[in-house]
Amino acid sequence: MPFMTGKHRKPSRLRRVARTAAPLAVIAGLGAAPTAAGAQPLPNLGPAPQAPNRADIDGFLDRAQIPGEVRDAVEPFLPKAEPQPAPAPAPAPAPAPAPVQEERAADAPPESPCPATARACVDLSGNRTWLQQDGKLLYGPTVMSHGKPGQETPKGTFTVTRKVKDEISYEFDNAPMPYAVYFTNNGHAFHEGSTNVQSAGCVRLSHDAAKFFFENLQVGDVVYIY
Repeated sequence: MPFMTGKHRKPSRLRRVARTAAPLAVIAGLGAAPTAAGAQPLPNLGPAPQAPNRADIDGFLDRAQIPGEVRDAVEPFLPKAEPQPAPAPAPAPAPAPAPVQEERAADAPPESPCPATARACVDLSGNRTWLQQDGKLLYGPTVMSHGKPGQETPKGTFTVTRKVKDEISYEFDNAPMPYAVYFTNNGHAFHEGSTNVQSAGCVRLSHDAAKFFFENLQVGDVVYIY
């Protein structure tokens, strides 16, 4: 029997590492341009293939179950892993909704707190009053006078209780109160009178304003005084 040579002998571990590392180094170097001096240009074969990225190579190594020593051998030839972008910051919380304010009549004095639901508004500190309708300014503001100290016109929300066109004041020697529109049960009313002097609690208006208030205010209408 002839002497058996070692050609079928199992290759050493070092050779297995070299065999596996060689094709992986080629994979890592795909798409690299030749750098040897005097290299002849290659014929135009279309766009150069893109070199595999690090994620693709790592996936290949995992699927092929490449030993750790082989990974270490080819690591210098592999592309560096691309840095991952930082996570986007969380969106800022939505601002809290502004407190709901009671609707004010369009074209009414902007600083007025009189609500759109009021039919008549009286600004005591500004000596003015006006009428509103359907959320819009109807008349005024017009000048008026109100109660003097000790007989102040009350503040708050009231409703029209009754109307008397040719009213007189029995309390004050039958003083005339034309176009009286009462908004309390204590004698407080809109009526015609001098707007140059303070009253005993009523809201005094010019002739034209008193007539307009009388014709346009009805029993049950809201009167807001502030």
